[in-house]
Amino acid sequence: MSLAIRPARPEEAALILSFVRELAEYEKLLHEVEAEIGDIERDLFGAAPKAFCDIAEWNGAPAGFALWFYNYSTFRGRHGLYLEDLYVRPAFRGNGIATALMKHLAKRCVTEGLGRFEWWVLNWNEPALRFYRSIGAAPMDEWTVQRVTGDALEKLAAE
Repeated sequence: MSLAIRPARPEEAALILSFVRELAEYEKLLHEVEAEIGDIERDLFGAAPKAFCDIAEWNGAPAGFALWFYNYSTFRGRHGLYLEDLYVRPAFRGNGIATALMKHLAKRCVTEGLGRFEWWVLNWNEPALRFYRSIGAAPMDEWTVQRVTGDALEKLAAE
């Protein structure tokens, strides 16, 4: 069995969106997915990409993905890497693919001199929480995520 991790290609926008939808379905959030193929094409493969994607292939078949972007830490004084989505299709789980994707991104952080590698995980997702602890991740319990979207965002922008 062979595993390959490589950057996503522009012609794979539909594949990336299918991974996003599969992940959202698993997380019981499919109703929140608004992204379309054109959004993926623009933001990952346009003239000035703001997000990036790596595809994991198992024996040549698309098995999973990691979608990420750079953030910045004023405290550390350097960029970091934020993992937006990590997903491995159920048929391919148990082959070390998620671990390989995480190692791939960690190596990018080290090679590029990035200050940190971070992501969010749903509180109820025990398998993911166990996996992240097994690779050395630590929860940031002292922080609470804040978000403004939709009508609240429009209102804030108008004031």
